[in-house]
Amino acid sequence: RSGAPDGSRPGQVWVVTYEPTHHDMLDDEATAYHEGIPGHHMQVSIAQELPNRHPFHLSIFYNAYLEGWALYAERLGKEVGFYQDPASDLGRLQSELFRAIRLVVDSGVRYKHWTRQQMADYFQQHLGDTPQAEIDRYIVLPGQALGYKIGQLKILELRKRRTGRTGSRFDIRAFHDEILNAGALPLDLLDARVTAWIASRKAAQAKRHVNRLPMRDSLQSRDRNVISSRRD
Repeated sequence: RSGAPDGSRPGQVWVVTYEPTHHDMLDDEATAYHEGIPGHHMQVSIAQELPNRHPFHLSIFYNAYLEGWALYAERLGKEVGFYQDPASDLGRLQSELFRAIRLVVDSGVRYKHWTRQQMADYFQQHLGDTPQAEIDRYIVLPGQALGYKIGQLKILELRKRRTGRTGSRFDIRAFHDEILNAGALPLDLLDARVTAWIASRKAAQAKRHVNRLPMRDSLQSRDRNVISSRRD
């Protein structure tokens, strides 16, 4: 639950506790990163605190951006060394499988005109019993499941683009700031924003390199003068 934009109500992350005998908790750690920190809770809180944003922008929901970041957050947990419990790591992989199945089901019902039963059968074949509400979700929300993965892949693409230009000098914190510090954006605008940022960083680095050249030339000139005077 997002906090109130005016700060009157803090954000909350709710933990599922119903039917504990039927809840295996394997994906709880992945869900914590997805819904909590560095996922939606941090993402939305940063967006609400950005200055000079029109109230209309605060109410916009771009599924691919919001959910793409949350999937990226799950993966980030693995990169920084979390999921130490093998069961939690299995839960992370199970969540990845679940998202892959949803891509097929979401595409199947739209493009191939699958019936409700075909959707249920695909879930049953690859994941086991699935609540009917989960199937209803993809019927009434076209493309939502696709948006999750498309958004994550876009963020990873932009990160790779930046990493390729900087190599070991890549500052992942600065990259994350650039992703989050404009609030929710359509992916084409996010791409344009990060592309412009990469270009500005590249120009700044080139400028610093040029500024160092006169000093180097001056030192070389001084060394030549010293050598010449010693010869005299």
